[in-house]
Amino acid sequence: METLKKLYPLKFRPILKSAIWGGERISEYKHLPAASGIGESWEISGVPGNVSIVSNGELTGKSLDKLIQKYGASLIGNENIERFGENFPLLIKFIDASDDLSIQVHPDDELAEKRHQCKGKTEMWYVLDAEPDATLYAGFKQQITPDEYVERVNNDTFTDVLALHSIQKGDVFFLPAGDVHAIRKGTFIAEIQQTSDITYRIYDYNRRDAQGNARQLHMQEAKDAINYTVSDRNRINYVEERNAPNEIVSCPYFTTSMLHLDEDMQLDYSELDSFVVLICLEGSCKLESIDGSITLLNQGETVLIPACVDTVAVLPMNEVRLLETFV
Repeated sequence: METLKKLYPLKFRPILKSAIWGGERISEYKHLPAASGIGESWEISGVPGNVSIVSNGELTGKSLDKLIQKYGASLIGNENIERFGENFPLLIKFIDASDDLSIQVHPDDELAEKRHQCKGKTEMWYVLDAEPDATLYAGFKQQITPDEYVERVNNDTFTDVLALHSIQKGDVFFLPAGDVHAIRKGTFIAEIQQTSDITYRIYDYNRRDAQGNARQLHMQEAKDAINYTVSDRNRINYVEERNAPNEIVSCPYFTTSMLHLDEDMQLDYSELDSFVVLICLEGSCKLESIDGSITLLNQGETVLIPACVDTVAVLPMNEVRLLETFV
């Protein structure tokens, strides 16, 4: 019988996704060989067909799904095993939009389970960078009915009722399932979301591909999924206190805090029954485990701290910003 190797902070190979709207910032940001047309980098994924592979330590080459099968609650926590079985519950991405993405919506858990036998998608965005006049859509600025939604999509006035937000580096948006949204040109973000790849494309500005074909829309599927009410919950205002955890989003699917550090900090997870994900937004640091092992974390890298790891010391090598996320 194979002896279980001791778990430690795990890094993964990025899964790079080409897209017609992708740019050049992901490879530059992550210090990868220059490449254009990269729309997304999936940092940690349990999505079937796109499962992350460990890139550091003794478990290098092992897939995330196989590690969950082998280590179970020691890796992701008892409550997460009860809620999600052996499915990793979060998908962590970087997204670089050099052109407007389509306007879309995601179903909630109930509708996704009914239609697709999977989880819905609630997500959050952290703006890593934005061109001077960059904007994005999140939610409605006026309430409409489901029938008016269909009419407006058909007569090209749907964007008239959407809330358009000017953005800059450091902005945070929370997008519960059902909220209409779109990342727009000139936007570079980190995204934390439920593990789901179900997207209903509502509107694509009547764009055509090289063959003159319009992209498939999911108007009828989206009609029942959309939350038509007007809300101010999408843009998140938060205070960033240095050398302290600053909670920015908390929902049933994930809790995310900002850590802006220029001093060493001890992270105590002994009372937390969950894995923790640290996304290095800028700067670099060392993560020191209780056994003295060191994991280097640079800008654009993400690490999974197993649930069985009670404490981690973050040792900044320079000023560092991290997003800390757990379920």
